[in-house]
Formats: sequence, structure tokens, C-alpha cells
Amino acid sequence: MTSKVHTLCDALGNPLKFIVTPGQHSDYTQAEILLEDASGEYVIADKGYDAAHIVDKVKSMGAAAVIPPRSNRLRPRTYDYELYKERNIIERLFNKMKHFRHFATRYDKLAINFEAFIYFIAAFLWLK
Repeated sequence: MTSKVHTLCDALGNPLKFIVTPGQHSDYTQAEILLEDASGEYVIADKGYDAAHIVDKVKSMGAAAVIPPRSNRLRPRTYDYELYKERNIIERLFNKMKHFRHFATRYDKLAINFEAFIYFIAAFLWLK
């Protein structure tokens, strides 16, 4: 009955790509799709995206993965803690999006209608 929005943004917090999935889906299931055709020096993500195939995808892009390891990893990876602090950019993007009541309350019954409104918000944010 819920939905989850997976988002890719640039270093300035401008939205680049969105994927809407059911709320029970895990974060890392959509990571490779989000990273297709993406470029950059770093990919900063939260613990939900800590999986070997995602880190390999980031490395194949020529970028460094700044993803903290999950607590259940047998051999935790290292990551740049100071650079990870920049992840607040995506959190601020979601905060801007939640200023639109339609997005915050998710009234739409169909995912395609909800996704259409997300793209409307993205266009508004790019024009701002």
C-alpha cells in the first residue's frame, strides 16, 4: 500500500532520475538501473545500497563508492567518512519535494500518476 522513490541527483542536489517501486522492495534492487548512463567521481549512498554488485558497478563506472558497510558484513569495506557527510544533499532534495503536499501525502492510487507528479516536481526544481 506504500511506495518508495529511488532517486539519483547531482552534486548540487538537482534531481536526475527517479524510480518508483512498492514500499516493500529493498533499496539495492534499483541501484544498477539508477546508475545506468550516470557519471561522476563518487557515488554516495546509504547503507541500504551496500552490496557487492553495486560497488562493482560503481567501480566499473570509474567512480569511487562512498557507501558505509552494513553492520553484518564479515569484512567491512572502508569509505570516506568526511565525503559521506555530503549525502545530506539527497535528503535536502527529498525535503524540497515534500513541500508539495501531493508528493508528501501520496494520494495517487496508480504509481504512474505518482511518478508523473514526481517529474513535475523535478522540472519545477530545475527551473528554480
